[in-house]
Amino acid sequence: MRYQISGKQIDVGDALQTHVRAELGETVEKYSQRPTEANVIFSRNAHEYVCEATVHLSTGLTASAKGHATDIYAAFEACREKMDKQLRRYKRRLKDHHKDRSEPVEFADAPMYVLAGNGETTDVEPDTLQPMIIAELETRISSLSVGEAVMQMELSGSGLLVFRNEKTGGVNVVHRRDDGNIGWIDTSAGT
Repeated sequence: MRYQISGKQIDVGDALQTHVRAELGETVEKYSQRPTEANVIFSRNAHEYVCEATVHLSTGLTASAKGHATDIYAAFEACREKMDKQLRRYKRRLKDHHKDRSEPVEFADAPMYVLAGNGETTDVEPDTLQPMIIAELETRISSLSVGEAVMQMELSGSGLLVFRNEKTGGVNVVHRRDDGNIGWIDTSAGT
């Protein structure tokens, strides 16, 4: 597994890097035999250290966790415990979804745009209805089943996931609804 351990305005020493590689490697390999990459970023937030870890698995899934503490090692341990809990919770689902998969998840590149809002919430009609595009990026869209997409969304902690449905080939969206349930938008169902 490849590790990228860095700090935002913090010097991450060799001892901490060795500790992170040993502990995170043990945690991830306990639940997944095929991890590919781990990104660990340390930063400071006032008096606390913050540790953010993202682990990419060869199945295409990404697990992420974040920990806070007044000691940098304690921040990593809090993050590692959250990652352990998350992977333990989804271990059975990961095995069930990927036991018949012979190849890794496929990815396709797609454009992604970030639109700037005017921040106003008044009833006054704006001068133009066209929002300004403030960022144009490339993103990767994975080819997953609906169950895998829901699991990926929960593992990453995001509220929405766009994916290509393995069964239909169409672009689909799963999202967390306000009532706590999961919504699924299947663009190929209307055709």
